[in-house]
Amino acid sequence: MSETSMNADRLQHLQAVVRSDIEAGLYHGAVIKVARAGTVALDVAIGAADAAQSRPLARDSVFSIFSVTKAFTNVLTLRAIELGQFALTSRISDLIPEFSGHGREAVEIWHLLSHQAGFPIIFEVKPGMYIDRFEEMVAAVVEVVKPLDAPCQKVSYSPLVNHVLLGEAVRRTDPKRRSYRAIVQDEILTPLKMRDTSVGVRADLKPRKVVPDFRGNYPIGHRGHSNLGPNGAFEEEHAEMPWVGIASTVPDMFRFAEMLRRGGALEGARLLSPAILELARRNWTGEKPNELDLQRSKARGWPATPACIGLGFALRGSAICHHLFGTLASPGTYGNYGAGTTLFWVDPERDLTFVCLSAGVMESNANVERFQKLSDIVISAVD
Repeated sequence: MSETSMNADRLQHLQAVVRSDIEAGLYHGAVIKVARAGTVALDVAIGAADAAQSRPLARDSVFSIFSVTKAFTNVLTLRAIELGQFALTSRISDLIPEFSGHGREAVEIWHLLSHQAGFPIIFEVKPGMYIDRFEEMVAAVVEVVKPLDAPCQKVSYSPLVNHVLLGEAVRRTDPKRRSYRAIVQDEILTPLKMRDTSVGVRADLKPRKVVPDFRGNYPIGHRGHSNLGPNGAFEEEHAEMPWVGIASTVPDMFRFAEMLRRGGALEGARLLSPAILELARRNWTGEKPNELDLQRSKARGWPATPACIGLGFALRGSAICHHLFGTLASPGTYGNYGAGTTLFWVDPERDLTFVCLSAGVMESNANVERFQKLSDIVISAVD
């Protein structure tokens, strides 16, 4: 067998499983791309953007990628460290001076990247506030958010606070004084030729955009200044939300994942060095559980498991447990995920890349079960 070969029958089975899940109403549809050593083995759109199955998905459908947006902010943060704009050990209060007092001076950049800053797990800073204007979110975080614990006492996944702060640190230290949107465009999207990705929903992408169907599976709304509905922030053209606000496609996200698999470069464009990626792909949270996962898993009676978070990446680790990356993935498998819908991972041991963006937001535990199943099938297809 070649080093890039994958079993076609298993990949056909993967598609049949997805279709069966859609027919069962678990979600509406999915676009999936799988490659080994850069050779594409599967590139398919299944199902639709809506529950009625009236808008079939295409391979270039545009999705709100939710918290996969954090991966872009993380890459910009790691890049800024490499360029000497600040360090892993820099205090966030030195970069954002108004974010000081109440013990906030103890928080360093690496604490934010590894979700060990000690901040409370909050999905909104102020109830019902508009979230699409970055400067307003920064001001709200500065006003409201204070640590509950000293750094590294707990692993508490941050839905928004950490990446508001990281995005602002990148923006304030940018030598060109660019906006977050412009930095993402200039330093990630343009070099990687991610032409169908934007911060906010660029006007030309709107006809292909899948409007998220939350189906009651998210605790809050996401309001934007144009008042486009309770989750209208995800349809705002000019939104800047470094924790949740990027729209993209599977082909573009595949290029992003491939850049990581290739050590920080793709087709001559280098974003990061192998050195910083090696550091970022280590487990920096030890055996501590992720407090958010712990809360959610109690509903199913699932046992506590190690959080396994690096510097901006979720990691597979070696425990046999419920996991988005599957039970068969190598311990060093890494990636990022978004609420109930979006996932990419890279298995460096198998040279395997998986990207899936789906329609129809799933409840958190059900989403873990879904992606665990799909990831295991993909890995089982490696010859």
